[in-house]
Amino acid sequence: MSFYTSLNGLKNAQSSLGTIAHNIANSETYGFKRGRTEFAEIVAGSALSNPRTIQGIGSSVEAITQNFSLGPIEQTGSALDMAITGDGFFTMRGENGGTLYTRAGSFTINESGGIVDNDGNRLQAYAVDANGEPTSNALQDVQIPVTNAAGAEYAGVTVGSDGVIRASYADGSNEPVGMVALATFMAPNGLKPVGSSNWESTGFSGAASYGEPGNGQYGALLSGSLERSNVDIAEELVGLITAQRNFQANAKAIDTATQISQTVMNLRT
Repeated sequence: MSFYTSLNGLKNAQSSLGTIAHNIANSETYGFKRGRTEFAEIVAGSALSNPRTIQGIGSSVEAITQNFSLGPIEQTGSALDMAITGDGFFTMRGENGGTLYTRAGSFTINESGGIVDNDGNRLQAYAVDANGEPTSNALQDVQIPVTNAAGAEYAGVTVGSDGVIRASYADGSNEPVGMVALATFMAPNGLKPVGSSNWESTGFSGAASYGEPGNGQYGALLSGSLERSNVDIAEELVGLITAQRNFQANAKAIDTATQISQTVMNLRT
């Protein structure tokens, strides 16, 4: 019994080490959220067992939870680098038509005037009128016209704290082209990480609730800034030492059980 109990402990310690290593590896990844391995005790007993003698048989990995606390904000100066000051997520439409959510607000303009991330996923926004007010709750790709109605060429773009994207043109005019839509979830820990600091919604997270930047829990936008990883290297190194000691202790328990078994087998009648 002690072999399997300690073997479970080794596997759990290995899972903890893997999670910490993943956190450390992404300490410089924009929009990354650190994970934490949580364990649960395993006990074995029946309805007829004496509750005072029920024996524990180890532990198991109960969950690897994500910590969605706000990471440090780094100023970059690029208008399409955006950080969220609240709980919101940027919404993107993937190449396959799927919906992705991210906190990494590093966007650029592609050759057709769309606002995309480094993988080509398109930022989603609300359509707006000439005053920058949303005209619909439907989400759509942001599209910046190459020229305005007067024929003037595109000159630049700005994003306000209210999420309104305004394109400027060579004739000095500024035209709103959309308002960044932010999503929140009832249980963000239920989001499924899919890589590149992106998540997908699941039944555990619940459906996304969409809103405007600067409104309630969604948070305002900081243009010219990016949210860094919320990994604390010092904290992770302490956790790494703890997980290593846990692994060593379980390995020692297996070694001790082996010695006891060997002693029993060597008994002579």
